Amino acid sequence: MDMWDPFVAAVRTHVPEGEAKIVYDRFHVMKHMGDAVNEVRKREHRQLQAAGDETFAGSRFLWLYAEENLPDRHRERFARLKATNLKTGRAWAIKESLRDLWSCRSRNSALQHWKRWHFWATHSRLPAVIDVARMVRLRLANVLRYYSHRITNAVSEGLNSKIQTIKKMAYGFRNRDHFKAAIYFHCGGLDLDPTTHAEA
Repeated sequence: MDMWDPFVAAVRTHVPEGEAKIVYDRFHVMKHMGDAVNEVRKREHRQLQAAGDETFAGSRFLWLYAEENLPDRHRERFARLKATNLKTGRAWAIKESLRDLWSCRSRNSALQHWKRWHFWATHSRLPAVIDVARMVRLRLANVLRYYSHRITNAVSEGLNSKIQTIKKMAYGFRNRDHFKAAIYFHCGGLDLDPTTHAEA
């Protein structure tokens, strides 16, 4: 689940031993970190622009990619951006390091990774990054509970993202049934290849 207080309160109130079952999801933790990187970029971009430097122009979404998901056509430019030794590059590196928290072999190794990461983040002199580090620290037990349950919201978040894209492409739906039909069509895994059916 995400860290929204009403969700947390509902689980604690209505689920037996609910506190021990709450896992703050990787997607939402990383979203906060991605927002922090973007905040650092915006502030630094304004400062550079004031000096006539357009280094960051058009780079907003590049900093939000996970390194392995960066499109090939942007890799050369992004490598140059990271090599500039600016604050945004440092914030991005801290973000990428936090992702490794969910790849550790055990809760103990994750905790050791967290301690190193937290020191780096809180000594980064980047207020937005420091704020995220402090926020996660207050909820660390439930973040690390991933190692007890090994669950994430990745599938549901991916599906929700796809549904939101469908909604944007149609500029909204006035008819709920049409919206449902569009979701089933695009997300239902239908085999629409006519050659498959012709062979059958």
